[in-house]
Amino acid sequence: MKQAGFGKFGLLLLLLTAIAVFFVFDLGSYFTLNSLKARQADLAVLVEQRPLLIIGGFFLLYVAVTALSLPGAAIMTLAAGAIFGLWLGTLTVSFASAIGASLAFLSSRYILRDWVKGKFSQRVKAIDKGIERDGAFYLLTLRLIPAFPFFLINLAMGLTGMKLAAFYIVSQIGMLAGTIVFVNAGTQLAAIESTSDILSPALIGSFVLLGLFPLIAKFALGWWKKRRVYKGYKRPKKYDRNLIVIGAGAGGLVTAYIAATVRAKVTLIEANKMGGDCLNYGCVPSKALIRSAKLAHEMRTADNYGLKAVDPEFSFKAVMERVHAVIKAIEPADSVERYTELGVDVRLGHARIVDPWTVEIKARDGKTERLTTRSIVIAAGAEPFVPKIPGLDEAGYLTSDTMWETLVERDAVPERLVIVGGGPIGSEMAQAFARLGAHVTQVEAGDRIMPKEDEDVSAFAAEVLRGEGVNILTGHEALRCEMGDGGKRLIARAGDKEAAIPFDDIIVAVGRAARLTGYGLEELGVETKKTIVTDDYLRTIYPNIFAAGDVAGPYQFTHFAAHQAWYAAVNALFGSFRKFRTDYSALPWTTFLDPEVAHVGHTEATAKEEGLAYEIVRYHLDHLDRALAEGAAKGFVKLLVAPGKDKILGVTIVAAHAGELIAEYVLAMKHGIGLNKILGTIHSYPTMAEANKYAAGEWKKANKPERLLRWAGRYHRWRRE
Repeated sequence: MKQAGFGKFGLLLLLLTAIAVFFVFDLGSYFTLNSLKARQADLAVLVEQRPLLIIGGFFLLYVAVTALSLPGAAIMTLAAGAIFGLWLGTLTVSFASAIGASLAFLSSRYILRDWVKGKFSQRVKAIDKGIERDGAFYLLTLRLIPAFPFFLINLAMGLTGMKLAAFYIVSQIGMLAGTIVFVNAGTQLAAIESTSDILSPALIGSFVLLGLFPLIAKFALGWWKKRRVYKGYKRPKKYDRNLIVIGAGAGGLVTAYIAATVRAKVTLIEANKMGGDCLNYGCVPSKALIRSAKLAHEMRTADNYGLKAVDPEFSFKAVMERVHAVIKAIEPADSVERYTELGVDVRLGHARIVDPWTVEIKARDGKTERLTTRSIVIAAGAEPFVPKIPGLDEAGYLTSDTMWETLVERDAVPERLVIVGGGPIGSEMAQAFARLGAHVTQVEAGDRIMPKEDEDVSAFAAEVLRGEGVNILTGHEALRCEMGDGGKRLIARAGDKEAAIPFDDIIVAVGRAARLTGYGLEELGVETKKTIVTDDYLRTIYPNIFAAGDVAGPYQFTHFAAHQAWYAAVNALFGSFRKFRTDYSALPWTTFLDPEVAHVGHTEATAKEEGLAYEIVRYHLDHLDRALAEGAAKGFVKLLVAPGKDKILGVTIVAAHAGELIAEYVLAMKHGIGLNKILGTIHSYPTMAEANKYAAGEWKKANKPERLLRWAGRYHRWRRE
């Protein structure tokens, strides 16, 4: 790191010295129109005497002037025409200018990019993404307008992620037109009194129009692609709907709600249950079960609070009935009746996209209807992914979708329960069922549970689960299920050994797969890669067909689906006027273990992948008064912070109510609020939220101004004397 730093400093010093020499010794006086005219005859003689030497020297000098961003490139271009003629002058300047520009580009990148990236990481990331997509078009546009300072383009592009080869090629092509104009003018040097004689208003206007050509070409290309993708389909003369939404989960409900709010005519189609996976199979029932399990755990450990510990007596059927009662209590908010009142045309049935503007609806009574629409939003959600494990079907298995209907008929909790999967769903269910009295074995093929979290967080979660009786088997691949006199067994392989794990019930929780089939994507040729492929505006290959939520990815969270739904709805309804790129810059998630695990921003792994420098700050809850009073002092706040700054790069909170605590950091990261401002914000005492302020305090202590404090100490010592 020191060598790299010295190298940057050395290069910067060299460049500044060269620039200083240029101005101190007034070398710019040689790069004027009058100086060129005065020396034109002498230079012509030298070219005749030593052509290769003069051409080579001119080439190297032009490269140097361009690389150092010195004034004089325009005069040298004229000189090339005056000395070498049109074709040789154009050839020499074209390559020299492109090479010099590339050197300036590389110097800017080497000296400044890391600093800029560290200071403005999110903005640089967004710019790099745009440059990767459209950088060549924008660079070509700027290069075609000679009135725009080329040295600024060189330096600015060096700060982006544009590849050197692309920069060189586009620069070589883009600067050619202007080079020819100037070199040709140089052949008529005697008639030129100033550069304004070359760049007349009419000529500048012509270059501006030329500069707009790439943008016009891009628009034309987009129009042509649009025409091509719709080829073979007949667009309706009028439409029945402004928008049709397929799927009434979180993504579909929010999309339809927004459309109805802005007075669009919208139809929402749901094949199964209103509310989708979250209400019926995921978030709501799982959290209801987790709460019952937590209460059972608190009764069993009541002596920790000065009360008599008791082994809870309960009917598991009653627990599951409560889960369904919670679903029933929330159902009205997602019901057909509510959304109809909001102005949404709700249809219960199966949707199939017939063509880009037509959706066929097969109602539950078998009747079929076709509706035309300007735009379609697909929010079909996801379903549990079940790996092909031999014997699994014969043994019978549960998923996060099927367990709620199946287990509601049971009077007792499963005695021996195997959970395949170490992600959030598997870990939550492992703790909940263990607290309700099941003997739980959690089988994970990877080397740790909750692999998306940092290793220390995974280790903490595993310690908590093991402490509550969960048998966690990491590094175990589920091979097959067997049935015999001893009952059902899962055979799992760890290394070269196999283990037989007996079970009464098995829950498969290895992840969820987007619903991609059955509603017309295959026939339309919509591209899918585990999810529906969309652009930054959530459009598919058909600009009027959008996707949102689990079916679009890249994350599978209810709040993420609702977030995407805003973009899908607004772009579908108003994209002709303005389109909005999706923003996932501050996405939180929570795993509802006890204590909860909440996260936003970078983990250590993702920060390392992106080459971000960071400092780690920790605050442990065993120093937090409210946590001690609640008997919830296990856990910590972990911050990833930009070195020497208060900028928050990522946060993980392991604590009771971590899902609520993380919101302060989500707000801070979204709006660029640093740790100093969090530290200066009053938090009520005693609350768990104080952990956020104290974590900021830990950062402040680690970054206190030692030199200033030493001077303060001397001042106070002087005041005592």
